Amino acid sequence: MILHKTNFLMRALYPDFVWRKDRQEKTIYLTFDDGPVPEITEFVLETLGRFNAKATFFCIGDNIRKHPFIFEKVINEGHTVGNHTFNHLKGWDTRNEEYLSNIKQCDTEISNKIIQAQNSKKLFRPPYGRIKRSQVRDLLPEYDIIMWDVLTADYDAHLLPETVLTKALKYTENGSIVVFHDSIKANKNMSFVLPRFLEYFSEREFRFQSI
Repeated sequence: MILHKTNFLMRALYPDFVWRKDRQEKTIYLTFDDGPVPEITEFVLETLGRFNAKATFFCIGDNIRKHPFIFEKVINEGHTVGNHTFNHLKGWDTRNEEYLSNIKQCDTEISNKIIQAQNSKKLFRPPYGRIKRSQVRDLLPEYDIIMWDVLTADYDAHLLPETVLTKALKYTENGSIVVFHDSIKANKNMSFVLPRFLEYFSEREFRFQSI
């Protein structure tokens, strides 16, 4: 997939999703998909800490199960977490019952480690951004579905790290929700881009907040 900024049409088709935040504030909302993963998620946490940046981690339930101490480190360092299904399922290709069950299985892993605030919606991001409208209807009463304003495409091995960085800097603006990946596949690009991205916007007095 080509690195891009989400266009108006996508936001108009799915107005119930969260695509970006307040454009009046010099704030960027960093998000990381697919962790926690040893060393890679820990690199992300160390890098965020150097810039006093907070982020939101959309975690795969099976990775939480396999790496509970890294997940707990994410929480202990003041970041927020969201559900990314237990097995990284693509909603378009999955029966509704199976998809919703997989999400609940991820919720169980999350709730085993943290206590969710009462009367607040949980956060969910569909893997690949692919989800059926029927699945959305079942999820919206309980979850805020968080999409993105800027997709870095750090996972694309055909893209040079410098290209990922240039495009990410170009498209990010006030209120952007930006997607990185704390995954093995994305590590080469992400580990190059993230510290430079944080440095660039820190010098321009942006803040980095979790959702």
